[in-house]
Amino acid sequence: MPFEPIAKPEPSEPTQRKRRSQAAGRWPDLLGLLRRKPDTDLDRLSKRILLPSLPVTDEEMARAMHQDRGQKLARQEMWPELAQVIEYTDAARLRTPGGENATTLLAVGARADVVSAAEDALHDGAEPDPFGIDALEEMQSDCSDSYPCALIVALAHIDIGWAWRATATDRTRAAHELRFLEHFKRAEDMLAPFDGVDLDAPSLAAAQCALLAARRQPRMRVADDYERLIDLDPDSPRHMRALGEALLPARYGSYEMLDLEARRTASRTGEIWGAGAYAWVYLDALALDPDAMARLDADFFVDGLRDIVARRRDQHVINQLSAFCGIVMAPKTGKQRVSAPQEAARRRIHDCLDWLLENHLQELHPLIWSQTLLSPGLTPSLPSRRALVLKGRQTALRIIAQCFEEDIADGSSIAFSSSGMYRLPAL
Repeated sequence: MPFEPIAKPEPSEPTQRKRRSQAAGRWPDLLGLLRRKPDTDLDRLSKRILLPSLPVTDEEMARAMHQDRGQKLARQEMWPELAQVIEYTDAARLRTPGGENATTLLAVGARADVVSAAEDALHDGAEPDPFGIDALEEMQSDCSDSYPCALIVALAHIDIGWAWRATATDRTRAAHELRFLEHFKRAEDMLAPFDGVDLDAPSLAAAQCALLAARRQPRMRVADDYERLIDLDPDSPRHMRALGEALLPARYGSYEMLDLEARRTASRTGEIWGAGAYAWVYLDALALDPDAMARLDADFFVDGLRDIVARRRDQHVINQLSAFCGIVMAPKTGKQRVSAPQEAARRRIHDCLDWLLENHLQELHPLIWSQTLLSPGLTPSLPSRRALVLKGRQTALRIIAQCFEEDIADGSSIAFSSSGMYRLPAL
């Protein structure tokens, strides 16, 4: 999942150590980023930023509750009960405070044990034991008319397929790619009898979008598949963010398609989001590919941010948007500099950090800020959660201090509360 990953159960300690080692090779700046020494002046000023910090947020607790419920029901083999819960959360469009779909989280928990075991085996260079996925397949055959059961098994195949592709080396790439395709084909067969639109089930439509990764010509279907999904569940920003990532040139689209679909999505969802969908579609795309600025309408994007905040005042969302504006949209310097129009658009969005902080931020969610520093979609298990929380808090306070550097240069402080931001004079 893009940009803001859904937490998965922690793998075993040997697997964690191995993955940390692998991550250090694939992302050489990852651990260095977290160890980087702070700027002395900004570090001093950040001590005058008085902002409540929540290492564990309401959003995380809500996500854990749904995920744990799905895992518990699966472990107890209470599949009819789990299917009933998934059908209810799908129909009710039940979400966490930050907007994550409860159905997605239940399904993550339900397949977590099987997927984690397969991932651990692949990261250890071994063939996954088929017992787990075979047991899920047997369960699904007993509940052949239940779309939630088919969904769980199909998503397990998709996850395991991605694990095969992710663990490929130059020597094993062809074999791993074949296994990737086999699992995706099995997932497609599982979902074939069920239609998300007919059943009014966004989870099924989202799974169909996930299958695009194994299609021969996904570009021909991506816009239509995501349009069906978003029209089924227009309140969910996750689908729009996934659409933006899918339309990048490195995936299935182009910058022209990205801008067109962002505008079309904003038009279709205007009654719900105003211009907000335009910003949601671009959010992860810009984080993954800075060149996506090429076709961006910065004024439209900023209008979208304002419309999102007017409709979603949850502090999880405010932290998301603040971290995006402060980190992803920070002006490029030196060799990183881009064309003047793109730099102007970047600056225009970066400047939104001021009103987000002054008018809307009430509490700090550090993990969001540290996740924004890293590659979108990277889970927070690398390195440790504690390191990410500490780095997220340090980064957020330094960025906020930089925004108000002139205001606190005289020794005064900036404080945040539910009543708003205010300045405390120096003693």
